[in-house]
Amino acid sequence: MNRNHYYMLGLVLFFLGVEFRLVDSMTLSGEVTAFLARQTGHPIAAVSSVTQPFMPEQKPILTKSVRPPEWLGWSLLSIGSVLILHSWGMPKPGG
Repeated sequence: MNRNHYYMLGLVLFFLGVEFRLVDSMTLSGEVTAFLARQTGHPIAAVSSVTQPFMPEQKPILTKSVRPPEWLGWSLLSIGSVLILHSWGMPKPGG
């Protein structure tokens, strides 16, 4: 990994940290909620898989709300800042 990779990774993590600091909660769509229920073996997945052959046009109506912890935004901001500063201290590629 060279200087540009560290810089880009730092920017992505920094802006993700800003986003997590500004957002209180995220509401997942019905399809994503159903996918997570199927992957984790939640009982709602069994009910929807039984009724799906009889009502194929039925869409999942349940949604899940996710609240990221406060420390997640701060840690992403910190790691992204360190990576950006580290990339500025590295020699330029090819030079």
